[in-house]
Amino acid sequence: MNALEAYNLKKTYRQRKVVVEAVKDVSLTIAPGEVLAFLGPNGAGKTTSIKMMAGLIRPDGGSVRIVGSDPHRNPAALQKMGAVLEGNRNLYWRLTPEENLAYFGVLKGLNHQEAHKSGMGLLDRFGLMAKRRTPVQQLSRGMQQKLAIAVALVHQPQLLLLDEPTLGLDVEATVDVKVLVREIAASGCAILLTTHQLAIAEELSDRVAIILKGEILAESSTQDLIRQFSGTAYKIEIDAVLDKSRLIALAAIGVDVREGIIWVTKQELLYQVLDILKPLPLQRVEKEAADLTEIFLKLIKEGRSTDV
Repeated sequence: MNALEAYNLKKTYRQRKVVVEAVKDVSLTIAPGEVLAFLGPNGAGKTTSIKMMAGLIRPDGGSVRIVGSDPHRNPAALQKMGAVLEGNRNLYWRLTPEENLAYFGVLKGLNHQEAHKSGMGLLDRFGLMAKRRTPVQQLSRGMQQKLAIAVALVHQPQLLLLDEPTLGLDVEATVDVKVLVREIAASGCAILLTTHQLAIAEELSDRVAIILKGEILAESSTQDLIRQFSGTAYKIEIDAVLDKSRLIALAAIGVDVREGIIWVTKQELLYQVLDILKPLPLQRVEKEAADLTEIFLKLIKEGRSTDV
């Protein structure tokens, strides 16, 4: 059973007697253990869609299921979900990590003993045990973010909504949070990830869905999407200066050399070029590949141009 199923979601608002279609038609599914990056520019309908999926606002059309239950008809379905929305705002800053986990565990339906046991396990797992009795406001930004994720997991949800999990973190804290996200997914929890840091989305996601003007513009596995937009050229860097005879041989087969880098635009020429270069030491042979940022910007630009 999928952790999240959203089909044909729609939501309209009235602004000064004008009807605004915030979400026109959004459908998403996330399997257990899968990370779906839900991406879009500001005003694309992403936040409204997430609020409908999280049971915070009722859709005008369509349906939502969290592990098979409709959160709009059965509020108990929300117990199967955890959320870290808008950074680490799901924490009480004057309470300690231990107190936050106990409080939110009980709020999510655990008894005091269950909440304490789950909280202690998460503090140990996230490397926060030494700070368990330190007020949250005295913790580093990275520790606060890890605690926010721990609080969202204290009742062992099957779906986790993660909004900008690495925003504002230093390099070390970012690495820690990325490791946690991978571990959470590996444990079987489905993750809906939203972020404007597209390199993070590319690194962590199994699938990507891009929303624009209230509709899903593209949805695919992350690697398939990257392959679709990547070229077929290879870039070769060598740890030597090319002699005249090799330059002539490369030019004869139509291979370009610019600033010491050899560009092979046809895949079938790659091994021929390597034979010409032999036995010179190679530094790097790299296939030209798009990244998620380039793909996102291209799709958004093309999607917006359809209105012109």
